[in-house]
Amino acid sequence: MQGGVATSDNSPTLCRGDDNGSSSSETKLGSGDVSLRSDSLRGSAGLQTGATHKGPSLPRDARLPINRCNLPAVVLGGLTYQQHPSPLLIDGVAELHADLFRRLAAVGPEARGEVFRDYLTVRFQLEWLEEMGYTGRAKGRAKANYIRMIRGWSFDSDSREGAVLKGWVESRFGLTPRYHGQPLRDPSDEAYLRYQEMRSHGLYGTNALESQFDLVYTFCQYELALRHGGARHVTLYRGTNRMADHEVLVKGQGGRHVILLNNLSSFTCSRERACEFGDYILSVEVPLTKIFFHCGLLPGILQGEDEFLVIGGAVDVGLSTI
Repeated sequence: MQGGVATSDNSPTLCRGDDNGSSSSETKLGSGDVSLRSDSLRGSAGLQTGATHKGPSLPRDARLPINRCNLPAVVLGGLTYQQHPSPLLIDGVAELHADLFRRLAAVGPEARGEVFRDYLTVRFQLEWLEEMGYTGRAKGRAKANYIRMIRGWSFDSDSREGAVLKGWVESRFGLTPRYHGQPLRDPSDEAYLRYQEMRSHGLYGTNALESQFDLVYTFCQYELALRHGGARHVTLYRGTNRMADHEVLVKGQGGRHVILLNNLSSFTCSRERACEFGDYILSVEVPLTKIFFHCGLLPGILQGEDEFLVIGGAVDVGLSTI
C-alpha cells in the first residue's frame, strides 16, 4: 500500500492526452469520456496476448539498471506489464508523507484536491521561499513548482520543464528519454548532453521539484484507485502525421504494432481531439499505474485537450487513420 493505493512525446505537435480498461462495469475517468473495463471484458479488440510478440520488449538502451521504485525498468517498461500491471511504489513516499494520506482519508472527494495543494504548499514552503533559503537571486527559478512544470510541459514538451519531467521519470522509474527536441540514443552525443543541460538548469535553484513530482504521481494513483476501484486500464489516443517519428519495435497485422514510447508522453482521452494533431491515430490501452497526471486531477493546471501524461515503455498499439 502506498498512500492508500492498493497494492512521449516524440513530437511537440502530437496530441496531449492515451488507453483501455479493467473492471466488470464501465465507469468514467475524470472529466473525459474514457471507459475503464476489467480484463475479463477484453478480447480480440483489446490488448493482445503475451504470445503475440516475441523477443525483448524493452531495448537495453531505453532503461537504467537501477531506479527508485518497487519494479525494475525492464519489467515496468515491458509488454507484460502493459497487459498485467501492478502498483508502482516510489521509494519512501508512503513513509515520509503518511500524514498527507491520513488527511486525505478524513475528507470527502470534493476536498481532497485542496488538501493536497495545501499540503505541498506547506511541506515545500512554496509561498515562503525565504524559509527554504531563498536569498533574492534567481527569483524566477525559486518560484518553479510542480504546477509551473506541468503547465510548461503542456505548452512545449521539449522545453526546460519537459526536460525536468523526463528526468524525473528517468530517475524514479529507470526509463530513459528517447526524444527531447531530437532523438536521444547515445548518452555521449550532443542531443543527450543538451537534454541533460536543460534538465540541470530546470532543477537548479528550485525547491525539491522531483520530490514534489513524487507526491503528484502518488496522489494521482490514490485518486484513480478511489474513483475507479477495480479498473486497471484506460483507452487513450495520440495523433501523429508521421509514424516514422515513433520507434516501432514490431510491425504486426491488422494495424497492431509494438512501439517504444518516450519515457513521458502526452495522450488524450478523446479520439476526436487526437484527430486534430495528425492523420494517424494511435490507440493504446494504458495501465492506470502509468498515469502521472491527467486534466481532471487538479482543475486549473491543464486547460483543455483532455490531456494525460503517461509514463512510457514498450506498448501494443492500434493504428488507424481519420
